[in-house]
Amino acid sequence: MYSQNPTHQQWLEQFLQEFGAVAGSVHEQRGNDLYLTAALNLPQPVIAAVAFVPHGKGMAGLAQVRKAPVQTCNLQMDESGTVKPGAKAVNARAGIAVPVLSKSGDVLAVVGAAWMFEGEIAPEREEVIMQAASLLPL
Repeated sequence: MYSQNPTHQQWLEQFLQEFGAVAGSVHEQRGNDLYLTAALNLPQPVIAAVAFVPHGKGMAGLAQVRKAPVQTCNLQMDESGTVKPGAKAVNARAGIAVPVLSKSGDVLAVVGAAWMFEGEIAPEREEVIMQAASLLPL
């Protein structure tokens, strides 16, 4: 079900390196749902679990619905229900999912990134990440 897009993969690797993230993903919106097109340092069970994300589910789905970043201070310890159990297999702590929006405000994709540090991502940094994600070649 996961079909890697080489352009998205190359872009994701550069994006994660730029922000010092250790893992991440790109989901492209097709219809109302999200489909994984690129992943870095996600265990195979996580890739299988997030290859298809139903509308509004998990961090990526919430970013999709809210049209705004969704983050967690610790992927391993999150009990809000935002982080799905499979995502806890990612060897990282702080995580964010940011929507990529069209000029008219429609969701085109969602980019995810995770870091080894624990804690909240400051609003200014969140905005920089969202701006950088908007450069995803679609």
